[in-house]
Amino acid sequence: MPQNAHIEQYGVDTIPDAERTSTPRDVASILIGSNLAFGVVVFGWLPVSFGLSFWSSLSALVIGTVAGIVLTAPLALVSLRTATNLSTSSGAFFGVRGRLIGSVVGLLLSLGYTALALWVGGDVVVGALNRMLGLPTDGVAYVATYSVLAVLSATAAVFGYRLLLKLERVLMWAMGALLLAGLFAFAPHFNGSAHGAYLLGGFWPTWLLAVVAAGLSGPIAFITLLGDYTRYVSPARHSERKVLWSTCVGLFLGLLIPQLFGTFTAVATGAGNDYVHGLIAGAPAWFLLPLLLNGLLGSAGNTGLMLYSMGLDLDAILPRATRLQATYVVAALATVLVFLGHFVWNAQDAVTSFVLVLTAIGTPWAVITLIGHRRFRGDYDQESLQVLNQRTRGGIYWYRAGWNLPATVAWAAGSALGLCAVDTPAYQGPLLSLTSGVDVSFLLSGALAAGLYLLLSRGARGKAPARPARESLQEPAHEDRREAAV
Repeated sequence: MPQNAHIEQYGVDTIPDAERTSTPRDVASILIGSNLAFGVVVFGWLPVSFGLSFWSSLSALVIGTVAGIVLTAPLALVSLRTATNLSTSSGAFFGVRGRLIGSVVGLLLSLGYTALALWVGGDVVVGALNRMLGLPTDGVAYVATYSVLAVLSATAAVFGYRLLLKLERVLMWAMGALLLAGLFAFAPHFNGSAHGAYLLGGFWPTWLLAVVAAGLSGPIAFITLLGDYTRYVSPARHSERKVLWSTCVGLFLGLLIPQLFGTFTAVATGAGNDYVHGLIAGAPAWFLLPLLLNGLLGSAGNTGLMLYSMGLDLDAILPRATRLQATYVVAALATVLVFLGHFVWNAQDAVTSFVLVLTAIGTPWAVITLIGHRRFRGDYDQESLQVLNQRTRGGIYWYRAGWNLPATVAWAAGSALGLCAVDTPAYQGPLLSLTSGVDVSFLLSGALAAGLYLLLSRGARGKAPARPARESLQEPAHEDRREAAV
């Protein structure tokens, strides 16, 4: 890794206390500033595209977001104690190899949301330039715009947490002002009672779909991300209560402000199946420049933070890779997904299916992690969490060959049940008939995972009963070589 003072030198290592100089206010700032972008705005359009009115969409977004915050915000306290990211911290509950579940879930969540943010932001930029300057909207224009956004985002992600924090502080005020101006731009055409045909045939099933797909999915996207910020906050200087409240405020404002802007503008422009086209076509000429700036800078800030988290997750999966190498790889993967999202997939179906499936498998992991954290009472062995990254074995979280079977089995069972009860445009689970066609996959998956984990680990106190000696894996025995490489 380049020894550049401006580039973050830490991957998923334990952050020394002297480096943990961030504050709870920084956590709120980064959550708000990073989300005032079209990658989040587009989720406010989803309820309207499902056929709901503005007020019905608003209630679904608020209720879903609050429910998601109640579930996810306490996860921020885990990394406050472990001084590393959440997927690595989950090794305390899943085992130091079992924590790869969190890394994979986090990587998929961030990958999907990064591609979505680049895709929507790029479409806004191309559309605004077309109306302002008459530039073409052909495939070359989209490829060039997506590529520029990917480079900007990857650059911010490579420099790391400190630069991203400074960037999000500025974007919090700048993008907030642009969104506020948008309310005046679209107000003359707003009709809050108007709605279309309900996607699922009736109001309540469609409203519940909006609660999960648009409201709950926002906080769920952060189940593995929150620790990337709170690991830089010292518990010796800041209380858990302040960190928790800052996280709640950051998620609430950071998610609802852009989502409600999306709902408001979708209603005002009559955007049904194509939000960006309706937004650009219905915007007054004076608002095209603010749209362009948000599509460019807001998207770069949003995806830069996502790529940073993805780099950490891939770094955790591949300990031999550096954070920089991992970040470049995930940036390339996200860009490929952007091209597929624009040229191959149906936008609404792809977004809805993605968030519902990832919510179904992410919720069980979050529930088990929260139960484990409560059992531990914030007491972790930071050294034992790092054995996989340091290519050693042992420590109090080694469990059975690095896996804690109760947590792993509970997560797998909960995820399987959730996938069987999910309702997406691309796939309908076989259990939907038992829930009257209503998608409650996140409730079922979370409840089963919690129940199984509590049952299977009812005699555990959160830590393995013994502290096995740590053994170097630099030259593993022949029969253990394959296992050591996992």
